[in-house]
Amino acid sequence: MNYDIIVIGSGPGGYVAAIRASQLGLKTAVVEKSELGGICLNWGCIPTKALLKSAEVFNYLKHAKNYGITIDAEPKADLPAMVQRSREIAGNMSKGVQYLLKKNNVEVIEGFATLKPGKKVDVKNNSGEITELSANHIIIATGARSRELPALPQDGKKIIGYRKALVLDKQPESMVVVGSGAIGSEFAYFYNSIGTKVTLVEFMPNIVPLEDEEVSKHLERAFKKVGMKIMTSSTVEAVDTSSDKCKVKVKTAKGEEIIETDIVLSAVGITTNIEGIGLEETGIKVEKGKVIVDEFYKTNVEGYYAIGDIVQGQALAHVASAEGITCVEKIAGLNPEPIDYNNIPGCTYTNPEVASVGYSEKAAIEAGYEIKVGKFPYTASGKATAAGNRDGFIKLIFDAKYGELLGAHMLGANVTEMIAEIVVARKLETTGHEIIKAVHPHPTMSEAIMEAAAAAYGEVIHI
Repeated sequence: MNYDIIVIGSGPGGYVAAIRASQLGLKTAVVEKSELGGICLNWGCIPTKALLKSAEVFNYLKHAKNYGITIDAEPKADLPAMVQRSREIAGNMSKGVQYLLKKNNVEVIEGFATLKPGKKVDVKNNSGEITELSANHIIIATGARSRELPALPQDGKKIIGYRKALVLDKQPESMVVVGSGAIGSEFAYFYNSIGTKVTLVEFMPNIVPLEDEEVSKHLERAFKKVGMKIMTSSTVEAVDTSSDKCKVKVKTAKGEEIIETDIVLSAVGITTNIEGIGLEETGIKVEKGKVIVDEFYKTNVEGYYAIGDIVQGQALAHVASAEGITCVEKIAGLNPEPIDYNNIPGCTYTNPEVASVGYSEKAAIEAGYEIKVGKFPYTASGKATAAGNRDGFIKLIFDAKYGELLGAHMLGANVTEMIAEIVVARKLETTGHEIIKAVHPHPTMSEAIMEAAAAAYGEVIHI
C-alpha cells in the first residue's frame, strides 16, 4: 500500500493537508485513530463556540427588557440541552470532513500510526491488526491534548480538562478555572453566564496574558462586572478532593487562600501528542516537546514532515491548516511563501470578544519602532450602541516613520470577524492613511477600524 503522501492525524492541519495534496494530483491517505476532524472540530473550536452561542442567547433573554421585549417567565439555562446541541453540531461537522475527504479521493485509514524508518508507517486497528503503509512523503499532524500539572491531576470528576468541561451532565454551582488563556477564559465566561459561580486563577499578572495589556485589563473589568472572581499573579498549590467540595489552595501575592468549589477546570495549556509514534526510531529531532522543522515543515529526516501543534508556532487551528497547505504545496513543487507568524490572528470568544494580530504596543516599542497609536471606543460607535454592545474598543499601532500597520488589538462585539481586515491589510503592507481613505460602511462595528486609524493621525471625527 504505497502513497505519494500519508498524513497522520485528521485535525485541521491533517485533513486540510490531505485534501490539498489530492487536489494537486498526489495519491493521499490520512490515518486517524479517533474522530475525523481531530480535537478542534470534535472537542475544541466548534463545540465550544456552540456552547458560547447558547450563553449569548441566554444573556439576551435575561436582558430582553433592554430591547423592549417582555418575557413572562424567567429564562433558565439547561446545560444538558446545551451540551446535546453542541455535540450534535460537532458530529455534523465531523461528517462534513468525512464527505470532503471522500469527495477529494483521500483514503481514510482508521487506526494508530507508528512511524518506521524508510518512509513507512505501521497502522494498528481496533482489532490489533497491523498494516504496513509506505509513502514518498509522510506528514505528522498528531496535535495536542490538555496539559496536566502535578498540583492538578485530572480525575475527570472533580478536577477536569476541557473535554469533560464540554460534556458535564449537571451544571456545577461553583467552579475554579485555572489558566486564563483562550480556553480558560471562554469556559469561565460560559459557566459564569449560565449561573455558575466562577473563580478564574491566572499565574501571570494579567488574564489573557498574551494579549495587549490594555485589552487584558479591560476584559478583567468586564469579567468582574458580571460577578466573576479574578485572581492574577496566583498559583494553585494543591486541591483536596476528599470531601464533597474541592478545597483549592491558592498562593497569591497577599498570602494563601482556600477556595471551596464543586469542580476545578484545568486550562493551563496543552502538551503535544508525540509519545509512542516512532519519532525516536526514525531519528526525528524533538526539542522541548516540539518536532524541529524548517520553514516548509521538513524534519531532519528526508521524507518526514510535521505540522500543527507539534511544531513551534501558535497552537491554533488556522495555523495548522495554513502549515498543511504550505507543506504540501512545497512537496508538489509549487513555490509557496513561508508563513509569517507575526501576521497570525488570535481570537478569544468571550463577551466581549478579543482579537489581535501583530505587535502589541509594548512589543513594538521593544522592537525599536517609534509608534503612533489610534484608539476608538465602542461607546462612540452607532452600531454598537444600537446593538446594546458598547463595551470595547479598537486599537491600532502604526510605525510613525513609514505608516506601516504594526498591530491591532480589539475588544468588543464582532471583533473576531473584523480582525481579518487587519490581517489582509498587513499582508498588503497597507498604511494608516490608506485605511483612513478606505470608506467603511455605516453603521457597522467595522467603522471603528477606520476611526482608530484616523485617531492615530489626528483626523478622527466621532470622538
